[in-house]
Order: sequence, then C-alpha cells, then structure tokens
Amino acid sequence: MTEKKKKIVALTACPVGIAHTYMAAENLQKAADAMGVDMKVETHGSIGVENELTAQEIEEADGIIIASDTGLDKTRFEGKKLVNVGVQEGIRNPEQLIEKIISGNANV
Repeated sequence: MTEKKKKIVALTACPVGIAHTYMAAENLQKAADAMGVDMKVETHGSIGVENELTAQEIEEADGIIIASDTGLDKTRFEGKKLVNVGVQEGIRNPEQLIEKIISGNANV
C-alpha cells in the first residue's frame, strides 16, 4: 500500500507585496513538487489575495506554512500544524519548512 501524498497549504506575504511574496511562493511550490508533496500557495501581494485557499483545502491539509513579514489572520488554521516564519525563510529554506510539517515537528 502506498503512503498518502502529503498536502500542505502555504501563505506568503511581504510588506510591499511585490517580489518577495512571489519568490517565496515559487520556491515553496518548487520544493513541494520536488519532494512529492501536494501544495497550494495563497499569496498576499500588492494586488490583493491570489489563489485563495478554500475551507476544504485547509481542512484536508496536513499542515500550514506561513512565510510572511506582515500580520496575517491565522484564525482559520486553528487546530492545524503551523509553521510561521518570515518571508525570507520561505525563499531560502522551503525544503526545511516542508520537512517540519511532514515530520510532525510543527506546533498546533
């Protein structure tokens, strides 16, 4: 029997909402694809929220990664494993963030 593919959702945001938001989103997505993880990234950029997560996607997720330098509302993630870091961490170390969720080392 094959193990169920892990599902992670992520949010990225930076104060200006231009380059870093999308760099973090792209790097997280690339890392997830390379690691065989199903991921959807919601971006909070200068043009608003894109690729918005649904309640079902959040419910089905094994964990949430927030890579943001702005205050994002976390209430919709109550009871889920959550890794909350600055946007630079999402750009530089996406594999480690994903691994924290997969290994169960994220806090609820």
